[in-house]
Amino acid sequence: MKTYLRPAVSLFIFMSVILGGIYPAVVTLVGQAFFPKEANGSVIVRDGVPVGSELIGQNFTEPKYFWGRISATGTFPYNGMASGGSNLGPLNPALVDAAKGRAEALQAANPGSAREIPVDLLTSSASGLDPQISPAAAEYQVVRVAQARGLSLDKVRELVKAQTEAPQWGLFGEPRVNVLKLNLALDALSKT
Repeated sequence: MKTYLRPAVSLFIFMSVILGGIYPAVVTLVGQAFFPKEANGSVIVRDGVPVGSELIGQNFTEPKYFWGRISATGTFPYNGMASGGSNLGPLNPALVDAAKGRAEALQAANPGSAREIPVDLLTSSASGLDPQISPAAAEYQVVRVAQARGLSLDKVRELVKAQTEAPQWGLFGEPRVNVLKLNLALDALSKT
């Protein structure tokens, strides 16, 4: 028994030091040295105050703001501790009913938009935390936001276009608009 116990305990202590101490320390140091913004959560700061992260959506509900995707994160929207989708399949009547309810609410909030509602405004993502919407989802909301802020449609569309990000490295994903950045740009525009 002693012939097995000593090597097992020694290996356990050695691996604990390597994987529980040295490796996390090295990864943290490399992250802080080469990717400090990302390693600290990609926090957006305005006037010295953190206002949110580029990586986690926020629950905007006022008409003067663009709204993000639905969040299916439990008791309150965009809860990073409860990340996850609704797990409702495409044939589940609850998903269909939720999408219909969301469509009715969006049509009531955006009476000036005759466009078809983009799917990303009707469904939640797998994580429930998406900070971006499609340019089509932003365009769907332009009339409401412009009216609520007293801005011209062209000015708001210009802002959406300026905030639209291309696919990563020009290859991966689709064009997208970060809702928090867009709403902060709207607030900055309103102040001028």
